[in-house]
Amino acid sequence: MTTPKPHIAHTLLSRAHSPDTATQLFTERIKQKPLYVRPTSPTPADNRSRRRLHRLRKKEYFLRKQKPQPLSARQKRASGLYDLPKEECKYAIFQELHGMWVRYMQDMLDLGEKKFKPPMTPLSHGSKLSSADFHGAEVEVVRSRCEGRVGVRGIVVRDTKFTFVVVTRGDEVKTIPKEQTIFRFSVPLPQADDADADGAAGAGEASAHSEKKEELVFELHGSQFQNRPVDRANKKFKWRNVDYI
Repeated sequence: MTTPKPHIAHTLLSRAHSPDTATQLFTERIKQKPLYVRPTSPTPADNRSRRRLHRLRKKEYFLRKQKPQPLSARQKRASGLYDLPKEECKYAIFQELHGMWVRYMQDMLDLGEKKFKPPMTPLSHGSKLSSADFHGAEVEVVRSRCEGRVGVRGIVVRDTKFTFVVVTRGDEVKTIPKEQTIFRFSVPLPQADDADADGAAGAGEASAHSEKKEELVFELHGSQFQNRPVDRANKKFKWRNVDYI
């Protein structure tokens, strides 16, 4: 009867320690140590289901931590969050919004009497114009792939990723796609009140001066403006070729 072959670990330990120490180390740290066997590798289907479960749990945890919980796209449509009531779509109502937008653009472009230094260049003001919010801007279609849209003018009441929803002077709501459409808008320059400065200007002269109010005119290429206002805030201004002109 052949003697069993000694374990390789016991042989290595006996080379570095005494026989008693080697036997003790082998018994405590190797022979009696539990062996954890790794299961066989899962199949690709199991990996896919595990990733899906992890993704769902992560999403559920994120939504649970939101206070209050955000509405889904279906809930927003059902609640009428994006609907514009016809009785409220009046040009006169949104004129106040346009006035707020004009003051907002004047502050953004530094058009104050002492701040503004012409000329205005794309390098100095291009990034500000590309990240601006156009809710309340009065735009006019000057060029479009559809000839019927040319000449449409109104105040922007909704700025989506691909369209401008405007209210015209005739209280009509029109949806204008941005693709291959050029919009024109203007920002008036703030004027000094000469009547207060001189103290002797007549009412007729003041009204004639107000009619000569200067303004800056811009043209917006809709094909290069297809993003939401919230996404434009952190978007960098880049030069792009215009192929359709």
